[in-house]
Amino acid sequence: MLLEAIYHRPKLNWTYAYDYKTLHIRLRSKKNDLTEVYAFTGDKYMWDESKELVPMHLMISDEMFDYWECAIQPPLRRTRYGFLLKSGDEQIWMTESEFTKERPEGPERLFEFPFINPIDVFTPPEWVKDAIFYQIFPERFANGDRSNDPEGVLPWGGKPERDNFFGGDLQGVIDHLDHLSELGITGIYFTPLFEATTNHKYDTADYMKIDPHFGDVATIKKLVNACHERGIRVLFDAVFNHSGKTFAPFVDVMEKGEKSRYKDWFHIREYPLQVKDHVPTYDTFAFEPLMPKLNTENPEVKQYLLEVAEYWIKEVGIDGWRLDVANEVDHHFWRDFRKTVKAANPDAYILGEIWHESSAWLQGDQFDAVMNYPFTEAVLDFVVRGKLDAEGFANAIGKQLSRYPQQASEVAFNLLDSHDTPRLLTLCEGNKDKMKLAALFQFTYSGTPCIYYGDEIGLDGEQDPDCRKCMEWEPERQDQNLFKFYQKLIAIRKELAPLRTGALKFLSAESGGSKLAYERILNGERVLVLLNNYDAGQTFEISVDGQIWKDALSEQTYKAAEGKLSVKLSAYEYAVLTAAN
Repeated sequence: MLLEAIYHRPKLNWTYAYDYKTLHIRLRSKKNDLTEVYAFTGDKYMWDESKELVPMHLMISDEMFDYWECAIQPPLRRTRYGFLLKSGDEQIWMTESEFTKERPEGPERLFEFPFINPIDVFTPPEWVKDAIFYQIFPERFANGDRSNDPEGVLPWGGKPERDNFFGGDLQGVIDHLDHLSELGITGIYFTPLFEATTNHKYDTADYMKIDPHFGDVATIKKLVNACHERGIRVLFDAVFNHSGKTFAPFVDVMEKGEKSRYKDWFHIREYPLQVKDHVPTYDTFAFEPLMPKLNTENPEVKQYLLEVAEYWIKEVGIDGWRLDVANEVDHHFWRDFRKTVKAANPDAYILGEIWHESSAWLQGDQFDAVMNYPFTEAVLDFVVRGKLDAEGFANAIGKQLSRYPQQASEVAFNLLDSHDTPRLLTLCEGNKDKMKLAALFQFTYSGTPCIYYGDEIGLDGEQDPDCRKCMEWEPERQDQNLFKFYQKLIAIRKELAPLRTGALKFLSAESGGSKLAYERILNGERVLVLLNNYDAGQTFEISVDGQIWKDALSEQTYKAAEGKLSVKLSAYEYAVLTAAN
């Protein structure tokens, strides 16, 4: 055994309460090093009567490590534990302080999970596990009310620029809710709706006001109510890291300098406020002088923003918040933000925009989830860019699953493109077979999938601003076959519970290969997913129990022989198989 590779620590993603009764315990070891792992657990106050060895299963692997896991339900919600590690005939015990050949006589030197306190249990909203999100960039989705068009509005469908307007608004969304219902959408994530000067609205002028070019409070209430009647939840985008240049407190500071009562609302290094050598004399988003960074440590700023968070939940009934540039705001603010939001609506979904490893925000005291860009990059590297083979992709997914508690992975926000990236179809260079293959993994993986508006009908677009094109509403210019594909994919995800919350196990992911096979298992129900990421046909051989398997997408049936299922898939084809007997 390579003892140096074996790792565990209490709490975080290594030992955590999955629910009010259940602990998940994990351990890391060198890949393919250990053959068996057991958790040695018991109650410290009645050790001799309660101690037991609990088998741990191989949860997932990456390119360097195996990750072992078990679930236990301590009768009194507390436990001491160590590990028994085996590699063939060799075995060793692991305590909190050492590796030893002898079994620990008592619990004194073992790891400890002191108590499952219900208030500490990370409990994201249950509904998110089953949600299908759709991201809308309001200025470009549909123009339903020409009376509120901005000055100089352009004809619908023109070339998007960073500073032009086409008149999209909230009434336009209301007018096209049938499209979302027909597709199967159950959640909408809106980019910012608050008053601002830009087309993207990330430069907030008034956090308490819907932008007049989109509508007003009455319009958004009408929209949210219409969505709720259809079973669609609504997520608002909040920019609490920075405001816009027309935010009243910032205007006051610009005018009065150090004499402004709002000077401590921002991070100002030097007066007067100006730009020197392309760098503002105050902190901003990036180096954008029109987006001054808010001082969320300031009590007045914090109170104002928390009132904003509460107001839109109580006044309009929104179902959660997506939080822009979330990793640049202090943790203290987000902890108070969570308390405020959950007090207003315990079922609200709190989603942070973080592009990298995010475990510091996913411990149950801040966010429910983050925008899962590591997932995005892994899928694109495998299916689109060809940077990963099947083994490399499985390792990337395994590494991701090992980082977070299971409940965080179950509500992760899984996207393949957004208003901040080139569109999926463009990344695929127009190859819709590759696009479908990427979406197939997205919809058969843990977490909530999100479709960027227009992807479902074949909208393309390069990097911002081109990815923010006007939605295409002329039926003859929509790809109806692609729409039906997404419609079917959503229906299958809703029908097959293992695709949403089942355990993931890779069955085939070879080095240098392009065949990927994995299963999702929940309460004994098994779903097999096969992906051929290659420009020619390939045959999959999978060990199975049942004889007859049916593809939920094509409805084709396959018969196993002597415990082996053979499935040939053509170039970039896929299958989602369930046992028919």
